[in-house]
Amino acid sequence: MRTPESIRESAYDRRRLRQWLAGEARADGVSRRDLLRLLAAAGLAATAAPTALATPATAAAGIVKPLPDEWFTVRGTNAETRFASLAGTGYHTPVDRFFVRNHTSTPVLDAADWTLTVRGDGLVHGRTVEFSLDDLKRLPAVTRTAFVECAGNGRSLFTSQQGDTVTGTAWTLGAIGTARWTGVRLADVLRRAGLGRHAVDVMPRGLDPDYVTADGTDLGPVRRPLPLSKALDDVLLAYEMNGEPLPYDHGRPVRVLVPSWIGIASIKWVGDIEVSARPLYSPWNTDFYRLFGDAYPADGSAPLTRQTVKSAWELEWDARLDATEHRLTGRSWSGAGGVVRVDVSTDGGRTWRRARLHDAPRRAGWVRWSTDWRPPAPGAHTLLARATDAAGRTQPDATTPNTQGYLFDAVVRHPVKVA
Repeated sequence: MRTPESIRESAYDRRRLRQWLAGEARADGVSRRDLLRLLAAAGLAATAAPTALATPATAAAGIVKPLPDEWFTVRGTNAETRFASLAGTGYHTPVDRFFVRNHTSTPVLDAADWTLTVRGDGLVHGRTVEFSLDDLKRLPAVTRTAFVECAGNGRSLFTSQQGDTVTGTAWTLGAIGTARWTGVRLADVLRRAGLGRHAVDVMPRGLDPDYVTADGTDLGPVRRPLPLSKALDDVLLAYEMNGEPLPYDHGRPVRVLVPSWIGIASIKWVGDIEVSARPLYSPWNTDFYRLFGDAYPADGSAPLTRQTVKSAWELEWDARLDATEHRLTGRSWSGAGGVVRVDVSTDGGRTWRRARLHDAPRRAGWVRWSTDWRPPAPGAHTLLARATDAAGRTQPDATTPNTQGYLFDAVVRHPVKVA
């Protein structure tokens, strides 16, 4: 049975859809002309050359924390976790091994000077309200375990495994981390600010430097709207990560956490939240973070929301193993529900067996698993893992390609060499 609040949220969503169809959505901070040009560029991205894999390095532009080679692969302004480095680290990803996704660079902000501005015509009387960090901490605290994962996680596998041409940062599978986040419900903050009955969209903005495209278009700070129904559901304004104040690279002093959704929704260094009575769009839900390509409408798919299902072995690519008994480990996750089953193959997919799960299925979390394997002979071998979640989704053999390489969910063919 639906609660009165869920009925109101459904009404918000219906109103939002009618407004979109009527052309009443509003662009934020970028001209409609620029958006159309960028959309056209995104649609033509399939003609671009494949993105080369980045080379490991010891530092990335604009990242504060150390990035040792044994834990990270640096990719421009980003740092990908080496999945093998998670073996034995426990359920929650250690902060020092948590991946970093930056559009520009990490701002070093003073929590004592930080304020959050909540404003817009979706608030009562179009008011503007400010919150300090102390103000947030006076509201009821909530702790949630959830993964954050870039929408492009696995992007390089479109090319290396399927032969598809895609653009963007060539992540393998390490653009994900799971942490214990503590903060306040966004719903509590919106209600304290005076949420109006006509509100339909909520748009957090980051305090990181403006993002400028390769052709010189200044798109402003990173921001992406949320439908009000999601904002009132399970979204947090988090100020702690694994029991400590947020580190700079992960959003200090406060970030948005949107469980189960693609990482761009979880805006870091949030400083402003617009509450709107009309649907909003920004570059991050129009030309970015939608699906373009032959299998999708000419103007792209709907903006991406929930993450897909994936599995990864806690092994280096082309790991060298001896011919003895091994206990192989990995992790699987999904944005649609907890993972309830993982099947593994150690012979390239000819035969499959169930892996042992070491965690209960958890919404917005992952499960760790293991399997025993004694290689039958020296030489090259291929390991596969295939997860099924509580919603019944199972990893496919191939992912339908899209030009920007989002949401790769196919079973990964992980090569190893046995001496």
